Amino acid sequence: EDQLVESGGGLVQAGGSLRLSCAASGFTFDNYAIAWFRQAPGKEREGVSCMRTSDGSTYYADSMKGRFTISSDNAKNTVYLQMNSLKSEDTAVYYCAAEVYGGSSCPTKPNYWGQGTRVTVSS
Repeated sequence: EDQLVESGGGLVQAGGSLRLSCAASGFTFDNYAIAWFRQAPGKEREGVSCMRTSDGSTYYADSMKGRFTISSDNAKNTVYLQMNSLKSEDTAVYYCAAEVYGGSSCPTKPNYWGQGTRVTVSS
């Protein structure tokens, strides 16, 4: 079954770091647009960061610039989100999503979604 599986979430103190992983199975990340989204309790889902796996082009939401880094290891079919200087407002369930690259580094209608990994930042 083609799927995405996130991991790496957990509880961290404000100012700390976490690295999330998004692993694909059943397909390869050769030329995909991958995104990380998050959804905090009671809030709408928001985009965090995106990348095109074939050339490494990236996009970050303004509030994540300088703190979060998206990267990929195509040999491992895995995309990562390194999160530094975490704040309480970063508390959310983080999801990855993917679609075949169609002109944007950010997927517009993802074919695949992960189940989410919870990040809790304590202040």
